[in-house]
Amino acid sequence: MSDARELRLVSWNVNGLRAVMKKDPSFVDVVAACDADVFAVQETKLQAGQIELELPGYHQTWSYAERKGYSGTAVFSREEPLQVINHIGAPEADDEGRVCALEFPGYWFVDVYTPNAQNELARIETRLAWDACYREFLCGLAERKPVVTCGDFNVAHNEIDLKNPGPNRGNAGFSDEERESFTRLLDAGFTDTFRARHPDLAGAYSWWSYRFNARKNNAGWRIDYFLVSNDIADRVTGASILSEVYGSDHCPVELTIEL
Repeated sequence: MSDARELRLVSWNVNGLRAVMKKDPSFVDVVAACDADVFAVQETKLQAGQIELELPGYHQTWSYAERKGYSGTAVFSREEPLQVINHIGAPEADDEGRVCALEFPGYWFVDVYTPNAQNELARIETRLAWDACYREFLCGLAERKPVVTCGDFNVAHNEIDLKNPGPNRGNAGFSDEERESFTRLLDAGFTDTFRARHPDLAGAYSWWSYRFNARKNNAGWRIDYFLVSNDIADRVTGASILSEVYGSDHCPVELTIEL
């Protein structure tokens, strides 16, 4: 593309936006420091009107869960989207504010908070049904223009993506079913940008339990991703994990790409 420019894109599961607003640095400070063209968040845990968020220069796009204090996504973009989609036709979880899909002139940007399979895989059927709907949704968008999707996918894809793969085999987030489902998403035409750029980098995680000093000991999981359509994978100029940013049990992840 002759008129392509490098975009900086950031995604962060904030685990409660109102809580992160009160921390130091605050959410507004983190957004300012990242200076992203698009900043996506998951697990906002709020409803319309529950927060006054001033982010000069950004258009705010929200997707709220019907259930109060639960789930929710939002995207803050310098460019105003052409259109927004918040539902993907997944009856099991479509009322939980899990998707913010924004169409821009050159690409689709899709922020997602994937349902957790929960302890003993209690919600695995819902999770896998969601995955199938989401895969179909992204493939539909990709027929029209390239797709960038980011967020908390609630799965560590391979053993390199978590500190303790052995004891976690079969647990939520590292079950064979969820890992295979993520493989199917990639096989449908998408690239895991971080792993493509850093194929052998171990110890790179985006989520740590609040228990057992997990973050201090870097006993984490990489479950936050930027995926792009394969046809724009060669335009990725950087993919990183911003592990120095605190305020949540997740840290932000970042992508730079020429679009």
